[in-house]
Amino acid sequence: MKLCRFQTDHQLPCVGLLANDAVFDLSGEGIDSLSALLEFEGLLPQLTTLAGQNLPRLPLADVRLLPPVERQEVWAVGVTYLRSKTARMEESDFSATAYDKVYDAPRPELFFKSLAEKVAGTHDTVGIRRDAKWNVPEPELALIINSRGHITGFTIGNDMSSRDIEGENLLYLPQAKIYERSCALGPCIAVGASEAEARQWGIKIEIWRGGAAVFQGETSVGKIKRTFGELVEYLFRSQKFPHGAVLLTGTGVVPPDGFTLQPGDKIQINIGGIGTLENSVVEV
Repeated sequence: MKLCRFQTDHQLPCVGLLANDAVFDLSGEGIDSLSALLEFEGLLPQLTTLAGQNLPRLPLADVRLLPPVERQEVWAVGVTYLRSKTARMEESDFSATAYDKVYDAPRPELFFKSLAEKVAGTHDTVGIRRDAKWNVPEPELALIINSRGHITGFTIGNDMSSRDIEGENLLYLPQAKIYERSCALGPCIAVGASEAEARQWGIKIEIWRGGAAVFQGETSVGKIKRTFGELVEYLFRSQKFPHGAVLLTGTGVVPPDGFTLQPGDKIQINIGGIGTLENSVVEV
């Protein structure tokens, strides 16, 4: 089952069920808040019941899919893949030891990524910093978590990063990670999959420039070292998220050192079981 937020011309954001080439509007069932829906116990049975109703059907081509967040904070975890640890150590002699240690440490690296209102959705633009020379996308599985710390679904995330800024000094991480259009989520939330099922999903990324693919890569969710429950438990330590949270789980696909994004590039990230998040690149 796939949940989405969408909008048509001159309409407020709505919540719907995404199926193939159509969106089924849940507004008529009194559902106008994605965050409130994600708080339901037994969410999947609730959605299954709703799917059996005679819901208004809108062609996907006639709607704009919005980021599947409303008021949730977006956080991220770093160095959960061995490939990510290696890349971070290669980009920075100054901070290499820190990345090596955090990969094996009991406590994960967690950092704030974005407010909900700053998140880009599928077909929106993502940004590269004009004061950086080495900018890359980071394709990631994102956990959708309600206010009680329960994982209610999964979406696709793009944790845009300026590797030269982070590599210069680890203390510059917020500037490398948090800036205008540095986070994209979408196209929908997949509900009902277990962690074991999600770990079977592949993550693929393609970057297109001038009609040609300039980078392709893939990995598996199963290569994430830490369990989802462990990551959520650390996120919720000494924290409250009254509207829930989104947690990006780290990247296992890193473009080669000579590659950097350019304005006009198109990024496509696909995760089996969810769909494809697509964004074009602008300088910010």
